[in-house]
Amino acid sequence: MEKNRAMGQVITRLINKENLSPEESHAAFCQVLSNEVSDMQQGAFLAALTAKGETAAEVVGGWRAVYELDTKKVAACEGIVDNCGTGMDSFKTFNISTAASLVAAAGGVTIARHGARAITSSCGTVDMVEALGVDVECSVELVAKSIAQAGIGLFNGMSPEVHPMALGRILSQIYFGSPLNIAASLAHPALPKIAVRGVYSPALLLPVAEVMQAIGYTDALVIYGAITGSDKGMDEASVCGTTFAMRLQNGVLSQFSFQPEECGLPSHSPESLRPDGDRRSAAVKMYQLLAGKGDAARLDAVILNSALVFFVKGMVATISEGVEKAREILLSGLVPATLERWVEVQNSDPSAGLKKLADLARAGL
Repeated sequence: MEKNRAMGQVITRLINKENLSPEESHAAFCQVLSNEVSDMQQGAFLAALTAKGETAAEVVGGWRAVYELDTKKVAACEGIVDNCGTGMDSFKTFNISTAASLVAAAGGVTIARHGARAITSSCGTVDMVEALGVDVECSVELVAKSIAQAGIGLFNGMSPEVHPMALGRILSQIYFGSPLNIAASLAHPALPKIAVRGVYSPALLLPVAEVMQAIGYTDALVIYGAITGSDKGMDEASVCGTTFAMRLQNGVLSQFSFQPEECGLPSHSPESLRPDGDRRSAAVKMYQLLAGKGDAARLDAVILNSALVFFVKGMVATISEGVEKAREILLSGLVPATLERWVEVQNSDPSAGLKKLADLARAGL
């Protein structure tokens, strides 16, 4: 009762638009993760913090709580890159970041992803990778092995193998974007220093970049993709309108924006980017894309988002150069081999995973 009363006081402060210190935020998130206050208080805290508008200090406090209390840690390769988004965006797309991660891995970037299952969409990052044959319920040690040996791996942010205490329980019940989504997405078992991070609102560009800087990132792009003529957007770079970005480089934050045409790509209608109706169809179309086939808008979306990974990694000097590099890799037919190696290594039963992948490949021919 006393802890609920104390949390109620914190919630009241948030309703009154009062910011919390990093220590206060950390303490409140610890109570939520430890299930020390009622479900109603937990939901009210996240809703009040979201409605007020979270500060970078508050998200850092949440990140500390998730990372310290509810994240299994691994040592990973130097120079790893993450490219997951927060989810909860207003325009749902197919799994662009999953395809982009494989193109980047095929291009020599070591990818260490930290994603989640679908909450408000039909097929999240983890769902898609599972449909392709990767073992998403494996240990963090097996993921680390895949990063080292296959050049790509995915930590399931909703699995007790990765976050054993509470994240799956809470995130599976919260159907709105909150600071917990941001803090949890950054609570990466391998703590990369380089990332492309999509956010569900342009208002989050600066605070998320500030959080990433505060927790040790050295190079990052935080992005939000708009759709021309619409108030909806995506936590990806957009081939349907302006992409807004916040860059962290050499300890300095700078903001910029760009249109697809400035990067050598045409603009597209967003309709082709909508997710598929079922996961089997989504997986078949994903395999086709990875083989360089399929809808032009989807191919260009993958190319643009892959280009950002090459750009933030410093492998190209401009996003346009990254587009050319990504296009060459995607159309070369080399990406499916990277996927096959990933399925083979990140798997407690490689034969079963490879069979699932082979079935998809046949269906996509």
